[in-house]
Amino acid sequence: MTKQLIPRQMPQLMPQEAAQLTPQLVPQESTSQAQIDLKPQASTPLNLMLGLLGGVALAVMIALNSELAKYGSPLLASWVAHGVGTLVALLLLGAVRLRQGALTRRNEAAPWWAYLGGLPGAFTVVLGAMTVNSALGLSASIAFIMAGQILFGLVCDRLGLFGMARRRLSWGQGAALAVMALGALIILLAQEGA
Repeated sequence: MTKQLIPRQMPQLMPQEAAQLTPQLVPQESTSQAQIDLKPQASTPLNLMLGLLGGVALAVMIALNSELAKYGSPLLASWVAHGVGTLVALLLLGAVRLRQGALTRRNEAAPWWAYLGGLPGAFTVVLGAMTVNSALGLSASIAFIMAGQILFGLVCDRLGLFGMARRRLSWGQGAALAVMALGALIILLAQEGA
């Protein structure tokens, strides 16, 4: 029998305890399957590097999709991006399953809304393609996209939206959002002045 790894009500994390949630593979007792255990851990150089690589991958995705949108439309770019993404994800899923068995976190079903992650992804591709091909360009578009991500991330952390752990926000996080928004504005103004 598999023990539940994450309780239904996650405790509120204090700012000094706030740490990234890092997936850890934990073997199950009676099978060769593995579970992903999410527990608060301190940031490591590897986690930070993976975050930076994720940001680079997002910028590359936006640039490629925006180029494709020039020759078709933002909707076509979204369809192609998600079609290719689906194929790559299926290949990766197959490779992971062959290597270490199925990855599961719980024996219970995910909430229905957890399956809707592709919806904002489609809008991200469409809106990104539209803004990159406008006067904003790639750097300003990415800067405003990041500011929006940070803003929504802070809202999710504070309110515990989408099953996230509720976290107290600090003045430093608000200052980081302000600096990010100011940076996006400076990129835009410098670009328009050039």
